[in-house]
Amino acid sequence: MDLRLPRAGAWKAALRAPRRTFAAAAAVVVLAGAGTWTALASDEAPAVRRTDQTLSMGRGQGREVRIDTSYFTAGDPGTKRPAVLVGHGFGGSKDDVREQAERLARDGYAVLTWSARGFGKSTGRIGLNDPKGEVADVSRLVDWLAERPEVRLDKDGDPRVGVTGASYGGAVSLLAAGYDDRVDAIAPLMTYWNLADALFPKDVFKKQWAGMFLTAGGGCDTFEPRLCAMYERVAVAGKPDARARGLLAERSPAAVGDRVKVPALIVQGQQDSLFPLDQADAMAKAIRANHAPVAVDWVAGGHDGGDRETDRVTGRVTQWFDRYLKDDKGADTGPAFRVTRTGGIDSTDGAATLRGASGDRYPGLGSGPREIPLSGRPQTFDNPAGAAPPAVSGLPGLGGAGGGSAGLSRLSSLGIGVSLDFPGQYAAFESKPLTEDLRITGAPTVRVRVKSDSADTVLFGKVYDVGPGGGQQVLPAQLVAPVRIDGAVDGRTLDLRLPAVDHELKKGHRLRLVFAATDLGYASPAEPAAYTVALKSGLKVPTAPGVRTAAAPLPAWVWWLPLTGAAVAAALLLIGRRRVTAPAPAPDLAEVPLQITGLSKRYAKSTDRYAVRDLSFRVEKGQVLGLLGPNGAGKTTTLRMLMGLIRPDAGEIRVFGQAIRPGAPVLSRVGAFVEGAGFLPHLSGRENLELYWRATGRPAQDAHLAEALEIAGLGDALARAVRTYSQGMRQRLAIAQAMLGLPDLLILDEPTNGLDPPQIREMREVMIRYAAGGRTVIVSSHLLAEVEQSCTHLVVMDRGRLVQAGPVDEIVGAGDTLLVGLAADVPDPLVEKVASLPGVASAVRTEGGLLVRLDGGPAATGAALLPELVRLEVPVESLGPHRRLEDAFLTLIGGGAA
Repeated sequence: MDLRLPRAGAWKAALRAPRRTFAAAAAVVVLAGAGTWTALASDEAPAVRRTDQTLSMGRGQGREVRIDTSYFTAGDPGTKRPAVLVGHGFGGSKDDVREQAERLARDGYAVLTWSARGFGKSTGRIGLNDPKGEVADVSRLVDWLAERPEVRLDKDGDPRVGVTGASYGGAVSLLAAGYDDRVDAIAPLMTYWNLADALFPKDVFKKQWAGMFLTAGGGCDTFEPRLCAMYERVAVAGKPDARARGLLAERSPAAVGDRVKVPALIVQGQQDSLFPLDQADAMAKAIRANHAPVAVDWVAGGHDGGDRETDRVTGRVTQWFDRYLKDDKGADTGPAFRVTRTGGIDSTDGAATLRGASGDRYPGLGSGPREIPLSGRPQTFDNPAGAAPPAVSGLPGLGGAGGGSAGLSRLSSLGIGVSLDFPGQYAAFESKPLTEDLRITGAPTVRVRVKSDSADTVLFGKVYDVGPGGGQQVLPAQLVAPVRIDGAVDGRTLDLRLPAVDHELKKGHRLRLVFAATDLGYASPAEPAAYTVALKSGLKVPTAPGVRTAAAPLPAWVWWLPLTGAAVAAALLLIGRRRVTAPAPAPDLAEVPLQITGLSKRYAKSTDRYAVRDLSFRVEKGQVLGLLGPNGAGKTTTLRMLMGLIRPDAGEIRVFGQAIRPGAPVLSRVGAFVEGAGFLPHLSGRENLELYWRATGRPAQDAHLAEALEIAGLGDALARAVRTYSQGMRQRLAIAQAMLGLPDLLILDEPTNGLDPPQIREMREVMIRYAAGGRTVIVSSHLLAEVEQSCTHLVVMDRGRLVQAGPVDEIVGAGDTLLVGLAADVPDPLVEKVASLPGVASAVRTEGGLLVRLDGGPAATGAALLPELVRLEVPVESLGPHRRLEDAFLTLIGGGAA
């Protein structure tokens, strides 16, 4: 699913289309010679068949409209199956959703994708889902599906069909359900309910996004003429008029909200200044009022960047359709509400940063309000002439343009502030330090009194998370709430709703409420003015008490217990006697500790979802290799295959030239600590190690037990029963067990879990000494600072694939350097201007942007650099430090959490 921008052609007034669609024979004509059929070559079963056809939609504005489509099926052609229509994002085409279509086809659906009017190879002018244009096209595509012999019908001419899509495609799924009662289920993703509210929130013009629409659409020639005229009128005036609002509102899903009565899975992005969470909130409330099943999912990413969780969301969409199209009552459609909570990577404890929280009902944006007192007298500030320089909350849309970048909005969840308010242009009110952690889930509200010396008053409200001492302030998701206030000359008291977010403030942090006169993403009055704001209430923050974050998994040893320990010992005995036919040794790799080539492993009972996919890398003697990646990257699965515990579906692993198979003799040269260890709790630590070694069947003198016990550092506790051990003590005992026999290749999965800082330091020294003796260590860990200090080389994985491999120094880089990600290339003179900015020592091109080295002076900060880059019109996509492993890691995985 590609979240493209809704193009500027999305501006035409919607005329009501008939409730029922036209007859298939009259409405859809397959153009002669336009059909092509392709069998998608794949080593995955079942094979997917694709038919490409161009369909005529009749005439529009004096010309024939032709829609380019692809039709996907798999399995037995004679089997009746439900159908799914998959729409694309604005600026894209049917090719963008091909992968999702193939997955749905393998899951037993007949899938039709198409390029909307004005996109890809389709003709016609863009009408932003005009009910008589793009929406009517969808009904005609449903007509076409009804004629397919393999598509399941509810009745003649009425196929069992669902519609899904992201952004532009998400809106058309909602509109299709409102205009065509043959649609049976929908899954709109990161889209709008009311486009007028999205682009003109509280009557403030969202100029950055609107301008990007026009550019992405290819200019006025691609749109229906009155749409471009409307845009130009609003852009010149700097604010919308009633005609503009009506033009967008009548073609929005909200216009037919009372007709959307089918099961709806609503997915919305938290990092999204285009279609914020309030759009999904209005959507959910309206559809639920129609007594239709609704589930709401707030993902980590959005139009401004971040992790869009594509694999998880695609899986949930499939389950939704399984339940409501296939009538599979056992399908797991997930909770009524889910939110992905992210807080970045904590370099001190390596805590996971991406975790789901859920509730058995959708809480809305105001559940569980808690009022936080704020201090501050009435404050007067200026709207500067020409509304310049504007405050910077973020760079709308540019943060997500590169796909692989975290995006500027994502940086806020990592504790990096990139916002800028100019002195004299804002009022600020602040809370006392919090006495406990506070989770905000929803939209805070506040009552204020506003007075202005101008009839045209626009304010931008935002809530900052301010760290202890005030040195770091973060704007969650880089979102602001604009509002145009009428009647402020005489003073007006009103309740304001601030941006909806899911954000946790830690104990000792403070809330700072800011009202600014300008913002880079919006149009402000050009006339100078003075505004006065006074508080009339505290800040009411929603806490959603019914939403609970999933607990972190307990260490594996908690569950294994005595019987598992005995089973492990028995399995080792069995493996010791087992012989497996393996490929011939590779003499040229006899001195290479590890080489992985083309390694792949699918999830259980899945033909297309991979835990590890096409992974290749090599490890040499004397290296301490760090295996890094977010949760779900496939690290543990890779290690388990390396140990011979599970078999790969493709590729091979060779250790010292020997292919790895269960029971392979070369495994005697490998020691591993993977997912904890099973110990017999009634035996002492020493007795457990001795029992484990005896189970391998190898001579006692080869165990090097004394060295392992010294490493464990358990002292007198070695004589105590393991059931009395703390988690940290068990962890150290398990690592000692892995080192028994001093293996040539040592594998450690999260070896420092449960260890205190001195013990972590000892473990670092142990790994370095161990490799210095000519052996090799592979360590998987969340503690990035420790990995940076102890490892010589890195392999970074994300979603099962290799992202980068090489020496730590090459991946991390060095110096006081910022990485400026660019949405487009910049000319050499502009690079030279950046290099001459205050606080900048040099600026050079690098892959994906510029490396800017700071000179260490008082102006040498990212916060100072950002507005200067904006002033120079540098197309900034992301901005962040490029010196620590943590920063490099986040850059490589696009901000996904470990």
